[in-house]
Amino acid sequence: MIRKSLAIAALAGAAVVPGTAHADVSPAESAARAYIDALLSHNSSNVPFAPFTRRVENGVPTGFTALDLHLQLDYGPQYRIITAIRDLTVTANGDHVDAHYNLDTGLFGVPLTSVHVDESFEVPNGQITEINANFG
Repeated sequence: MIRKSLAIAALAGAAVVPGTAHADVSPAESAARAYIDALLSHNSSNVPFAPFTRRVENGVPTGFTALDLHLQLDYGPQYRIITAIRDLTVTANGDHVDAHYNLDTGLFGVPLTSVHVDESFEVPNGQITEINANFG
C-alpha cells in the first residue's frame, strides 16, 4: 500500500489522492488526471466517461463504452500490474488533453518493464469521449 501511495504522489509531483477532483485545473484536465489516477488506484468511480467513450491503444480499439472502461480499470488484469506512473506531464487545450508519462509494471513485487506512454483525451463538457494511447 505504501508503494501505491508513493506512486500516486509521484503523478504530479505532489500528493494526489485517487478519487478527488483536481480543482486547480480545467474540467478536461481534471477528467484526464482522474483516469490516470484510476490506472493506479483501480477505482474508476470518479472518472467521468461519456456513455460511449472509445479507447484506442496503438491503433487497436480496446474500450467501447463507459461501463466497459470502468470494469477494465477496476478489475482488468492489464491494469493490475501497473506499479507506478512517473514523470507525468499534462497539457490541456480546450477539450483536448495530452498526457505523457513513464509507466512501470511488476508482478508479486518483481519489476517487469517500463514504457513511455503518450495519451490524448477528448473531453467535451467535462466527460471523456475518446482516449488514444500510444506506447512502445
